[in-house]
Parts: sequence; C-alpha cells; structure tokens
Amino acid sequence: MVRKRRADSSSRGKSRAVAILVDTSTSWGRRVIEGAAQFAHQHTDWRLYLEARGMEETLRLPSGWKGDGVIARVSSDEMARELKSAGFPVVNVSGIRASGADFPRVTTDMKAVASLAIEHFLDRGFQSFAYFSLKGLAYVAPQRDAFLMAARSRKLGCAVFELNPQFGAEADWTTDNGLILGWLRTLPKPVAILAWNASCARAIIHAAQRGGLLVPEEIAVLSGADDDLLCEHIQPPVSGVVVDARKIGYHAAAGLKQLMEGGKKPRREMPLPPLAIHARQSTDTLAINDAELVKALSFIRKNAASPIQVGDVAAASGLSRRVLERRFAEKLGRSPAAEIRRCHVERAKKLLQETRQPIPRVAESAGFCSPEHFSTYFRSAVGKTPLRFRKDTMPSGY
Repeated sequence: MVRKRRADSSSRGKSRAVAILVDTSTSWGRRVIEGAAQFAHQHTDWRLYLEARGMEETLRLPSGWKGDGVIARVSSDEMARELKSAGFPVVNVSGIRASGADFPRVTTDMKAVASLAIEHFLDRGFQSFAYFSLKGLAYVAPQRDAFLMAARSRKLGCAVFELNPQFGAEADWTTDNGLILGWLRTLPKPVAILAWNASCARAIIHAAQRGGLLVPEEIAVLSGADDDLLCEHIQPPVSGVVVDARKIGYHAAAGLKQLMEGGKKPRREMPLPPLAIHARQSTDTLAINDAELVKALSFIRKNAASPIQVGDVAAASGLSRRVLERRFAEKLGRSPAAEIRRCHVERAKKLLQETRQPIPRVAESAGFCSPEHFSTYFRSAVGKTPLRFRKDTMPSGY
C-alpha cells in the first residue's frame, strides 16, 4: 500500500497547472505518470493534465492552454520546437535526442542497463551474444551501443541485426520473420539476445519458433524494457529489464517544481540505473556444455532458500570438491561458494522488492544463518543495508 506523505502548506506554494505529455499505453509510461503524480500529491497542489495516448501518437499541448509547466516524453524535433515556443518550463523524460530539446532530462542509464543484461546472461553461462536493433530510430542506438561496449569490455563478441520497423519503435505483426530467422540461424548456439523492447523480443521468439529453434535452450531472449502485459503473455514469457520509471517521473516532477519556482536549477542530465531484471522463461537456462556443472548450478538455484555448503553442491553434482571448484573457476570465473552467496543475495533482493516480510524473515528465507550475518553480507555485496535497498526499490518508496 502506498504510504501517503503530505508536505505542510508552506512548502507547497501556489496551485499550478502541469501537463504530462507521456503515453499511457506502456508500463513505462504509466509508471512515469504515477511517479510524477506521487510527487505532486506529496509536495504540491498541482492540477495535473493528461490524456490516454499511445506511444506513437503525437502529444501536444491544447491550443491556448494556460498552464505553468510540462513533463514530456519529447519524441521529435517538432515536439521540441512546439514546447520551446510555448515558453513553459519543461522536463524531458525521453531518451530521444531531439534537436532543440535542451530541457533538463531524467532518463534510464543505458550503460547500466547493458551491464545488467550482460551479467544476467553471463550468470547463465552464455559466451555468445547478439542485439536485435531497429533501424533509423535514434533512441534505440544508445542501448545497442552500450550493449556492444559492455560485451567488448569483457572481450566478448556481439552480433547485431537491424530491422526496418513498420511503425515507430515497434516490431509489429507484419515483421518479416523469415529475415529474422535467417539471421538467427547464422548465430552460434546457444546465444543470448538483448532486444530493444517486448515487441522486438516477441518477433525474435516467433521467428525462432517458425524455424524450430528452441527458446531459451538455443536462443535466450531478454527485453530491454519490462512490459507487464506483453512480457507475461508472450509464449514463452519474456525476461525484461525493470527500469525505474516511477522514480523517473518522481524526479522529473521535482525538477519541474524547481524550475517553476525559480529556485536551484535541476541537473541537465539525470540518468537513473535500472532496478533489476524480471527473470522469466525466455532466459531460464544454463548455457554450459558441462553436465556436472549444470547439475551443480541447478542445485544451488533450487536451494537458494537454504544454507547449503560447497560440499552439498559437490555431492549433488557427482564431483569432488576440488574438481568442482576448478570447473567453476574455468567455466564461470568464480568459486562455488561465491555462486551460493550470489544466489542467496539475489533471492533476498527479490523478497525485499516484492514482499513486506520483516528483515529477519527475509534472512531466513534467503538461506542466511542469522539476520546479523545477512545484514552485514548484504551491505558488503549490494552497497546498501537491506532496509535501504527495500526503500529504494519498492514501487511506492522514494
């Protein structure tokens, strides 16, 4: 339940009219609006103006609108010109680099998205990577380039396929699956693919299924943005990067308040890291040609809620402890003990984000021997206490 927190009247200032020009057809857009509305509710007496709109619809202020400020996904040069000529303070929440859109910007940090995606795939043993890109869309390029750089920084190759979109940022039902299938067949298997969004992930999966390629065993697919509806109901369900859209909206509203009140100007650029990856079936695999190591990793993941030891893992895999540790180092670059701790921490993070369990219960449910040990190790691994992590990543907490 969202905790309501109201500022006193002296901090609110006069009532203002604020337009939110953000689409409502995606999970991202709705959460940006929710974050902005939450800030307004807590700190202002704003009157918010918004309408139900699709991602590719032209969003503009009504003719003669008499307002005070705008939060906008500035998606084109034309929109940037219109907003600038209107003369209102504007905060931009788009990653699109429109000409003339020199407004303060709050967006997702694409380098952090790319790094998170690479680590997600590496944790599953992938060594072959690819990116599914849309041609001619400037706002897709930063994610693509960041993913390529993240792969190359780890001395990993990464193939790229660029498709001409029929309609804006979406790979729709008219997408030529034959072209995509031809590309997929050229890739070394198993391969991990980051797609721009859920629609692109869907196109990859449909092409793979048409050609008899297995998802995720041969082709693992991750959407660069987690869309609740599409990602859950594509078959198989698609893993997605959970960006902090609510916090984008919240900080955009805070910056707009500063602009309208003539106080300290907000930062020109505020890139926010993603929250996590919502893992679903499309990446639920282990890309390792080592049957015993697959058994070991599977045992660790299945027992992430239990305080298991390396000896338990060795027994489950059928290997001696020494051989097990050597294979972990050769294939994954880390020890079995480090993998056990990593899985415990990932389970704890999921519980902190998705439940209201008290910290001692989270510690127990994530395989830690005591709440004290859990808090100490979690802070060293994540850089935050469990309570701070929960406050920062819970949907309602800012």
